[in-house]
Amino acid sequence: MNKLQAMEVFVQVVDAGGFTRAAENMKLPKATVSTLVQALESTLSAKLLNRTTRHVSVTAEGAAYYDRCLRILSAVRDAEDNLTQNRTSPAGRLRVDAPTWLASEVIIPALPDFFAAYPTIRLELGCSDRQVDLVEEGVDCAIRGGRQLADSRLVARRVGTMHYMTCASPDYLARHGRPLHPDELAQHACVNYFSARTGEVFDWYFARDGERIQIGLSSHIALNDSFAYTAAGLAGLGIVQMADVLMTPMINDGRLIPILEGWDNAPLPIYVMYPHHRHLPAKLRVFLDWTMQLFSNHPTLR
Repeated sequence: MNKLQAMEVFVQVVDAGGFTRAAENMKLPKATVSTLVQALESTLSAKLLNRTTRHVSVTAEGAAYYDRCLRILSAVRDAEDNLTQNRTSPAGRLRVDAPTWLASEVIIPALPDFFAAYPTIRLELGCSDRQVDLVEEGVDCAIRGGRQLADSRLVARRVGTMHYMTCASPDYLARHGRPLHPDELAQHACVNYFSARTGEVFDWYFARDGERIQIGLSSHIALNDSFAYTAAGLAGLGIVQMADVLMTPMINDGRLIPILEGWDNAPLPIYVMYPHHRHLPAKLRVFLDWTMQLFSNHPTLR
């Protein structure tokens, strides 16, 4: 038995919550994964996992051994990286997930510079407004915005801030008039945004001179994709509230008009998130550093 391989397989089974997902993530036969864990248990004379037909959970002894495995595997990989980083550039497949609008408007336009610096990295960029499960889906890191991103399995590194604008199309304002206070939005058609993961319809936020308003608005339409959401605003379906980096070009060319100016729309932090217990490979480390630099230089997101 290759002890290091068996330890890595055991860690993957714990992370994935089962043998099937771990085998898929490691591209190994399920039988090989199961055999390696059983051999590890036999060598240690300890039961590391509780197995049922539907679920795998770690035992108390397994949890303690898991923590030690993480440290050992991390030390081995650090040693390997230290030997190779001066001879080779970061390389390999890197899976990243980001909201559609952020990927399209900020990340993708800057990628030529990234690939010029790291030509041997193969980036797989998932673009959607759905919040992926990084551990379950084998994603190396995700860029997310929000007020509460608590997940004990993840490290969250803040890279920027999203500022929001409230807008409407010229056609809508010509037909319905311009609200002068957030309280007047209840008398208007508003386009809501809902979570693709939970179905929750997001509230609208406003603040000015110490006054804070959080309101839930009824609407004829709610969407869960940022580009579809802005398309609804452009079509005159109602008032919209979205990140200014997405809205500004449409305002500059007159397709949308900002309203309720002077009201702060509760800016949200942007994070890069990645599993905290995993070794940080060079390809992920350079992407994190590049992302930090990208956002710090952006005029509206820094």
